Amino acid sequence: MKPNTANDTASSSDSNSPTPPPSPPRHPTISQCRRRLRSKPHSFSKRESIGTGINLRRNLRYLLLLPLLYVSGLFMCVSPFSGLLRYSQPPGSVYRSHQNFERLWDDIRFDNSSAIELSSVWKYKRRVKVQRPCPNSTAVNHFPMNKGSPGPSGYLIVEANGGLNQQRSAICNAVAVAGLLNAILVIPWFEYNSIWKDPSEFGDLYDEDHFISSLRGYVNVVKELPDELMERYDYNITNIPSFRVQAWAPVNLYLGVVYPVLRDQGVIRIGPFANRLAMNVPPYIQLLRCIANYRALRFSSAISTLAERLVGRMVERSPRTAGKYVSIHLRFEEDMVAFSCCMYDGGDAETVELDSFREKGWKGKFKQKGHVIVPSLNRINGKCPLTPVEVGLMLRGMGFDNNTSIYLASGKIYQAEKHLAPLKKMFPLLYTKESLATPEELAPFKVSIKRIC
Repeated sequence: MKPNTANDTASSSDSNSPTPPPSPPRHPTISQCRRRLRSKPHSFSKRESIGTGINLRRNLRYLLLLPLLYVSGLFMCVSPFSGLLRYSQPPGSVYRSHQNFERLWDDIRFDNSSAIELSSVWKYKRRVKVQRPCPNSTAVNHFPMNKGSPGPSGYLIVEANGGLNQQRSAICNAVAVAGLLNAILVIPWFEYNSIWKDPSEFGDLYDEDHFISSLRGYVNVVKELPDELMERYDYNITNIPSFRVQAWAPVNLYLGVVYPVLRDQGVIRIGPFANRLAMNVPPYIQLLRCIANYRALRFSSAISTLAERLVGRMVERSPRTAGKYVSIHLRFEEDMVAFSCCMYDGGDAETVELDSFREKGWKGKFKQKGHVIVPSLNRINGKCPLTPVEVGLMLRGMGFDNNTSIYLASGKIYQAEKHLAPLKKMFPLLYTKESLATPEELAPFKVSIKRIC
């Protein structure tokens, strides 16, 4: 009998494994049936997958409609209660003073305070603190640069920038820095501002001679540089390189950085100079600030004369209160409203207008990276300037009735006709410099916004 070839191969590869028994012979009919049975599941699964795909496509249209049906049903169910579900804003985040005025106007109009209440409102019930004058002592020997120094270290020029109050503060700091560096102070320059557009110089606002004489013995002050220095810079102070100093600079920075430059060049120009000296300074530096602010700075004679006239006329127009009146510096000009980044009741038109003013006045300062404007948060934090109606409500709440004379000291009020109307209703006796002075008296001041303020 002929041996099996497959078994021979298996035995040659592994001699220890036993040889499996031969398979029984298959009937040809059984093999054909098995092949037919194997082919049926394949055709059935193919038909099943095709049917499932068709069903998915049909159901997909309904699945896409489900979100739309859900949203529409939600609106139909919730719309009757939308007023109850409206998002409530934090208290104080939205300007509503004009609405409060309309709501309270009837109560305000018919409020008749008693004579006792009206008389007491003019009395200051707390003990008045005595304002101490600047010490009557010289500070010359206290300054480090003055000990053993053969003479002044040079000339100091500062450019006072900002509004009227910022420039006043810069002048006081300039006096202090000049004393610190043992420098001769040149009468400060006023930087021309694109918002104020005011060409005023120091002498237009303040008495120069009084300023110089009041500081004698403390700081030497001159009106201009000597001719030899002016010739070096072609008689143009702007040709002198501007030295930039960080805001709130400490005393050590002036002594260690600014003083060597001043000694080397003989003159130094610092600009801008708003808030360029730290608040925490030695007592002898603070003394110079005090002298400059309370002794040396005095308005020019033209401004002082007109101011005395206006005060006299306000007294004459306040007979019911024995010559007493309320003076308000209402800082609600367009520049202040824009700078505060607060929202009032002007809507989208107000937003566009103030955004345009900010871009024009501060050249992208409010669009810098990391600078986020949140008007509601500014209002909550009390950073929004009071409107005329808010000031009026506050005064009426304090007890001042509609017979009180009010002097309104301010520049051009933002949207004056709209915002001043409620204040005039609460206080009909409202006066301004335009209503008290004649056009001829105001004419010399019209060219200067700061002088007319």
